[in-house]
Amino acid sequence: MDVEAIFDAHYQVLFRYLVRLTGDPDLAADVAQESFIRLVERHPDERQIRGWLFRVATNLVRDASRVSRRRIELLQESTDVLSLIGAQPDPETMLELKQQRQVVRTALEALSQRDRTLLLMREEGFSHREMAVAVGTTTKSVGSMIARALNKLAAELSRPEIDL
Repeated sequence: MDVEAIFDAHYQVLFRYLVRLTGDPDLAADVAQESFIRLVERHPDERQIRGWLFRVATNLVRDASRVSRRRIELLQESTDVLSLIGAQPDPETMLELKQQRQVVRTALEALSQRDRTLLLMREEGFSHREMAVAVGTTTKSVGSMIARALNKLAAELSRPEIDL
């Protein structure tokens, strides 16, 4: 297995997917790196490397989010820590983009992990076969699962309290 070639072929796409999934480029880089470490350790079937990498990365994000949620709760309870964090004002355009990203992120977070994964992988141009491997389903069911996920996302984005 030529790990360097696999890394060159898949890292950027995996990283972009993880940034979209997590909203955190640093976490995305860490998870992508850990995914490739596991690739070296476990030597999965080379015909399904891309799907395998994305499944591993998605599971790592899921595990990290459990830990992260607890840390966020603890930080929010601590006013001392929050008072030390100084927010710098962003230009108006950056603020609008940030708000739009947050609206989409909130809508995505309302979806199930599987639906989020499918939509983000679709955005990255994955084949139905690769998506099926990543979420553990059949290739035939991926199309209908994506359609349902898009409908759910549209419903979340059209809720009255969501303001794009």
